Amino acid sequence: MRKVSFVVILLIVSFSTGSYAGLFDTIKERIGLSPKQSLDDNTIISGLKEALSIGTENAVKSVSQSDGYFGNEIIKILMPEKIRKVADVLGKVGYQQQVDNFALSMNRAAERVAPKAASIFGSAINEMTLEDARGILNGGETAATDYFKAKTSDTIYETFKPIISSSMNEVGVTRSYKAMMDKYTSLPFMKSESLDLDHYVTDKSLGGLFYMLGQEEKKIRTNPADRVTELLKKVFGEQ
Repeated sequence: MRKVSFVVILLIVSFSTGSYAGLFDTIKERIGLSPKQSLDDNTIISGLKEALSIGTENAVKSVSQSDGYFGNEIIKILMPEKIRKVADVLGKVGYQQQVDNFALSMNRAAERVAPKAASIFGSAINEMTLEDARGILNGGETAATDYFKAKTSDTIYETFKPIISSSMNEVGVTRSYKAMMDKYTSLPFMKSESLDLDHYVTDKSLGGLFYMLGQEEKKIRTNPADRVTELLKKVFGEQ
């Protein structure tokens, strides 16, 4: 039991400070505490899970709002590389509006599907084991995000893809793409390009979501102001 407590103490110290500075001094202090002063393992693990719950909730919320993708230059879904030549040609011959509509509609589809990730992240948090905690401890500043990638990427992709396909029809991605390609192929000597739009937008949606999750993880590791519940203050304020 003492070994388990030691490992979990390491985890909380690392997760809340984001570095190993002063780590062993902190461990010595925690080991020297009396049972009444020390937090039990269940409280510590609950605090970690709550931190991850808040981080994932914030990440999903940030990308789900209007312009959550389109208004964020880092995760904005850009024109697929395979048809950038198409977009460039059309822009030069007066069809920039069709190009812009297509780019916007891809991002709108991603914003609409993002909330579906919340329950998948929740399941991964509930299933977290002490061994998972050790992996987070031994990893870098986005180790928890890497845990979520390993545990949820396939499930989120399979969940997102059919919804992305439906959403793209609803928000006009497919229509905009067809209109854009029709304009392109009507030009002399221009041939159409094949593209799996469902896969492209789904893949970029996941990339943006995990990027934002990584940012939330960094904040919870380093900024006490982001510990917004009593449990988080109790657990992460004990160092």
